[in-house]
Amino acid sequence: MKPIRRVFVVGGASTPFIGKGHPDFIWKGHAEFGKRENPTLEGHLTAAIEAALAATGVAAAEVERGYIGNFAGECFSNQGHMGAMAVRANPAFNRKPFYRLEAACASGGVAFTSAVDALQAGVDVALVAGAEVQTTVSPREGADFLARASHYALERGLDDFTFPAMFARRWKAYSEAFGATEAELGHVSFKAYDNASKNPLAHMKNSKRTLAWAQGAGDDNPRFLKNESLRDFLKVSDCSQVSDGGSAMIIATEAGLVRLGKRPSDCVELLAYGVATSPLAGVEDYTRLDNTASAASEALRHAGISPKDIGLLEVHDCFAINEWLMLEALGLADRGQAKQLTLSGATAIDGKLPVNTGGGLIGFGHPVGATGVKQLLEVWRQMKGQCGAYQVPTLPNIGVTANMGGDDRTSVATVLKNVG
Repeated sequence: MKPIRRVFVVGGASTPFIGKGHPDFIWKGHAEFGKRENPTLEGHLTAAIEAALAATGVAAAEVERGYIGNFAGECFSNQGHMGAMAVRANPAFNRKPFYRLEAACASGGVAFTSAVDALQAGVDVALVAGAEVQTTVSPREGADFLARASHYALERGLDDFTFPAMFARRWKAYSEAFGATEAELGHVSFKAYDNASKNPLAHMKNSKRTLAWAQGAGDDNPRFLKNESLRDFLKVSDCSQVSDGGSAMIIATEAGLVRLGKRPSDCVELLAYGVATSPLAGVEDYTRLDNTASAASEALRHAGISPKDIGLLEVHDCFAINEWLMLEALGLADRGQAKQLTLSGATAIDGKLPVNTGGGLIGFGHPVGATGVKQLLEVWRQMKGQCGAYQVPTLPNIGVTANMGGDDRTSVATVLKNVG
């Protein structure tokens, strides 16, 4: 969809993404265990909203509606009704329409596109936020909660860790079809950890990893699936993080910018977006992201650009293989050839096509409902030169995000332009 009324990302903020492996995350091995607790779901959501208002200088009273992405608050935090929870962040939100959107890992993306639709219908200023807490239960119980993003009755039995097994299945199919190797795929994870080490908000900011570590299993990089047919096709380094965190942003029309005292050059413009949904348990080809390709094709077509125009990417690397599948779905590489972009250095921060500069889901982290919002903010921050140690050398003109829910069942792609 191409907006009829122009839509601008004014700015926003993310909380630190935390979880096991982050120095501020409290767990039984932490020096402050029993002395303080980790932030709650409401804590992350409120902190992100407050930080977004402060970063943009937008008064809460100017926000007309709110759209909140969250996947599994009921499971991990015994909390639903997240729209009304977000209203608690500021008294000026009281009595305004605030909604919770859910599309598994694409919850943040659909929160954004729903807010964009509201701007097309007459709203001028909207808040978009996402938050998730996933560290309140054991990894095995958490995996069961996250399996609800699949067709639970049909797919839960694949493995105790359903989604890792699903993407091991994709890597198995891809490696067998195209001859890609585990050593080559390791470059994706190594890049993610290396980029995250430059990002103060990243879950894995303090985790220094080598390429050799990412290229093979070992005592500190184990294979953990029980499914014997898939066990050899996944290890810890291939996986995104189980993170807690929140992200929030303000979007506005041209009239909204005037009201806020902002100029288009202060912002990033949404040129177009695409959303696609496919049936659960309906993947036909494990070597392709057909649904994401559909969303991306729609977004690029309505934006009037081709893949070669893209200068920056934020893609959904829930598992390492998915970065390659995303690059191919976006038309940036032929099938089976995405590895060439990685191995050539093209996807590095200083490459010709920087991908996931802040670490992506593997390095920055993956608080499910926040991820789609964070992706958009990362493009905004790069375009405005705010990424510090991981800033790309040349401010990009065109950036694309690709946010995905489930096993390529809900996909959101956006095309953003640097107005400045």
